[in-house]
Amino acid sequence: MDVQFADIVAAHARIRDGVHQTPVMRSTRLSQLWGVDVVFKCENLQKVGAFKARGALNAVKQLSPAQLRAGVITHSSGNHAAALARAAALMGATADVVMPHNAPSNKKAAVRGYGATVHECEPSLAAREALTRTLMERRGATLIHPYDDPAVIAGQGTAALEFHQQCPEVHRWLVPVGGGGLLSGTALVGQRYGVEVIGVEPAGADDAFRSVRSGQLQSNTNPSTLADGLRGALSARTFGIIKAHVADIVTVTEEEILTAMREVANTLKLVIEPSAAVAVAGLKKCTKTDQRVGVILSGGNVDPILWPLLG
Repeated sequence: MDVQFADIVAAHARIRDGVHQTPVMRSTRLSQLWGVDVVFKCENLQKVGAFKARGALNAVKQLSPAQLRAGVITHSSGNHAAALARAAALMGATADVVMPHNAPSNKKAAVRGYGATVHECEPSLAAREALTRTLMERRGATLIHPYDDPAVIAGQGTAALEFHQQCPEVHRWLVPVGGGGLLSGTALVGQRYGVEVIGVEPAGADDAFRSVRSGQLQSNTNPSTLADGLRGALSARTFGIIKAHVADIVTVTEEEILTAMREVANTLKLVIEPSAAVAVAGLKKCTKTDQRVGVILSGGNVDPILWPLLG
């Protein structure tokens, strides 16, 4: 099933009462620092602390009563896990979540806090998918994939739809990319409104960068980055959308990610996680200084072990 702009519009209406319309923020200092007029869409202030609340709720709201009774399942390093746990609780369904054992402790606690059952596995995509398949077969639950799902992509695209409504003057959006759900949804909105969309990725987990450059879907065999939410790899579905509608993918270093986290905290007084800081770090790659640039701050769930690095 393809995802269309109309699906994003429908998703926005469907989930409106269950998510925040997050604010946008500007900073003269940060605009001067990076040499562009920048506007931030604060999805770090979203329900569960991340844009993932949108896609999970859109997907669960479209399940049948029988599917809700059987429960839902996913695999995730954290934010989608919490988002699905919350969405399931709102709809009266159970949720099982497969998480790598090295996922941040605060994210695992959030998932359990929403009432879901956490199943830990080895920190690889193959391990996550294998355990998820086993549990699905055993429990008969419906898989809500963290990004390779049309309903999830449409839900994530509602952040960009709101962003355009709030700031129609923005010419370019910078978006972090892991599995590509947010970037895909954003790209479809950008295509509709003539906004250039750039994906930003950690250099240590650069499958999207390599995929776009080669024209062939690449894998992440051993991703290495503080941005735990971006260690996944594109699917054929998200790669197809990104290849067709995203202008470019750029990469940033770990030090650039930490610097971006510090700058946002010191200037905007906002806590953002490394995955969100990836898009902020991408601002230094912008060369069209006459443009107004929008950055989606994808989440604010910072692993407690990172706090000493931000001092």
